[in-house]
This record gives sequence, structure tokens and C-alpha cells, in this order.
Amino acid sequence: MRTRWARTRKSLVTLVASRRPWVQKTLVTALASGVAWEVGDLVVTNGGLVAAIAAALSVRISLHKSVREGFGQIFGTAIGAGAALLSTTLLGFGFFTIVGTIVLCAIISRAIHLGEVASFNVPITALIVIGPGLSESNAVRRMSCTLIGVGIAIVFSYFAHPKSPAGRTVDQIGRVGKRSVELLDQMSLGVARGYTQQEAGDWLAKARLLVEELPGVRAQAQEARSYAKWFPTAEVDEAEDLYSRGVAAEHTVVQIRSIARTLFDSSLDNAGMSESTSKQISKALASASAAIKDRMKSLTGDDSAREKEDIAEELRAAGTIFVDEVIDQVDETDPDQLARTISLKANIDIIADSLDLSSPAIRHVASPTSADGILALSPAAQGRRFRSKIKNLMPTSLKKYF
Repeated sequence: MRTRWARTRKSLVTLVASRRPWVQKTLVTALASGVAWEVGDLVVTNGGLVAAIAAALSVRISLHKSVREGFGQIFGTAIGAGAALLSTTLLGFGFFTIVGTIVLCAIISRAIHLGEVASFNVPITALIVIGPGLSESNAVRRMSCTLIGVGIAIVFSYFAHPKSPAGRTVDQIGRVGKRSVELLDQMSLGVARGYTQQEAGDWLAKARLLVEELPGVRAQAQEARSYAKWFPTAEVDEAEDLYSRGVAAEHTVVQIRSIARTLFDSSLDNAGMSESTSKQISKALASASAAIKDRMKSLTGDDSAREKEDIAEELRAAGTIFVDEVIDQVDETDPDQLARTISLKANIDIIADSLDLSSPAIRHVASPTSADGILALSPAAQGRRFRSKIKNLMPTSLKKYF
């Protein structure tokens, strides 16, 4: 009995430890909601429920994200309360009031370019406001409760995750890099011994799953960069370097998917792949895997990490040797297979450029911004746009006033 209890306790500890970020965020969210409930009831009569809901919706995995989410909640509350007041004034209480409120919320959120998260919270806030009956005093009271909940959520969000945005970026890039190395090793070994179409299909499926990790890496790298611009203890240079490495990881993974697709297409060819060509491809893939593994050491601060320029140059040299050996076997190789094999050299060169961050495509091409921003356009930019539209509609004699 005692042994069984010890095993159970060990399993529970392991389960919690392996999910520490999720457990920590859950506990922080629960504490924030509880504190918001108490403070909301103390400050505003029966205001705890709205404050607790606002806190639960606003806590995010970092102080930076929570501040952005908090502003979205404030905008959402103002819009929701206004839409609810207008709907009840025009339609009274009933079915059409709910429909009108939701439609108004959607239109206004779209018009002022609220992000997806904030837009989702607008109708929720409106329904909370409209629920137990509505008056101007009720709307102001619930607005105050929301501000209380958002403020408490922002404070608690500092403790919502054990790592900073930069630390989470390092983790995500490291995880993608590790999976890339494992996939390249599998492809290298498979090509060396002779692979089947089924194996090539498995590699391609894994490469596609790896590509699906990229939006998360990009969003996290963007968060680390924007966080460093306004938080005093964050290093801007470190965040910019991590952002570039996130883009480089994206380019690397895309090339690995292209390699997997090339190997899959080669497996469909009846001519097959010669033994010498298979050996050369295997060596090239092993070199790419080793280069990525070496580059990942510098990400974790390993003292044995080499300079990124040396790693990239070795990989480029391996790619050159690979293509020279393939060309030497041109008389023995099927033309279609030759074209596919030589295309791997371009993939390896792009991976090398990504490892030492030398490609202009990494630093000089803007990446798309995250889709979950609170305001797609700043209030100032929106104001200028509306002012310009109004000015164009005015008679010439009145335009000087705009």
C-alpha cells in the first residue's frame, strides 16, 4: 500500500512538473479572479462577479500580453456598454435587443479595427452589462468593475509564466531546432540504407507538422521584440537577435519540408536512385543536421558552441562537395533524378544562410505582424483616416476647417 502511494505521488509530481507553465498560469488566473471578486465587492456593490470575469479574461502568459489584453477589455467594455444602452433604448428588452446588441458590437469592433481577441470579448461584455437590467448607472458601475478586474489581471500576469518572453522564444526555437535535427537524421539514415515510399511519406508528414509550429514561433518572437521596447529590464539587442533567429528557423524548416518533398518525389520514380547518389545525399543531410545541432548550442549558452560563420561555411562546403560528386556521376543518373538531386544543394545553401543570418531575406524583409493585436491601427491613425474621409465629403468652403 505504501509503495503504491509512493508511486502515485511520484506520478502526480511528475505530471505537475512537466506541465509547470500551464499549472502556474491556471493558479495565477484563479488567484487573480478571486482577488478581483473580493476587491470588486469592496469597491462597488455586488461588483465582484464582473471584476472576476474581466480578470479571468485578461490574464495572459506575460505582463506585456496582459496589458494589451487589458486595453482590449477596456475598449470592449466601453463598446459593449454603449451598444447595450443603444439597443435597449431603441428596442427595449427582448429577442431583438440581444440580436441588435451583438450586431452593433460586431460592426463597431470591425470599424475601429479591434483585434480578434478583443472583438470576441465585446459581445460578452455587452451581454454581461445587459443581463440583470440596464441603466446608465449600471453601465458605469460595471465599467468600473471591469477596470478593477483588468488592473488586478495585469498585476498577476507578471507571475503567470516562469519565463520571460525572450526565454519562451528560446524554448520554442530550440524545440523546432531539435525536431529539425531529428527529422534530418531520420532522412539521412533512411536514404543511406534505401528508403520506401511509405518512409518518404512519413518524413513529409513530419515536415508539414513542423511547419505548423512556425506561426507560434513567429508570434512569440514578435512578442519578445515588442516587450523589450517598453519593459526596462529587457534587452532590446537580445530580443532583436532572437527575432532574427526565429525568422531563420522558419526559413530552415521550410527548406527541410522541401527536402522531404524532393525525397518523396524521388521515391515515385521507377528509375530509382543509384547507390552512389543515395550515399552523397545521406552525407549532405547529415552535414545539415550537424550544422543545425551546433547552432542550437549557442542558443542555450553552451560554452562549446562554435561561431555561426564557421558552422555555415562548413555546411556550404559540404553542399559544394555534394553537388560536385553528383555531377561526376551525371552519365549514370536519370535526368529527372539528377535535377531533383541538384535542387537539394539550393536547400542546403539556404539553410546555411539561415544559420549565420547572412541572408537579406532574414533581416531586410518585414514579416507579417501577429494577428491577435488589440488595435490593428492606432487611434491616432484611425482619427487621421476618418478626418480625411470627412474632409473629402465637405464643400470646398468648409474644408479649411478640417
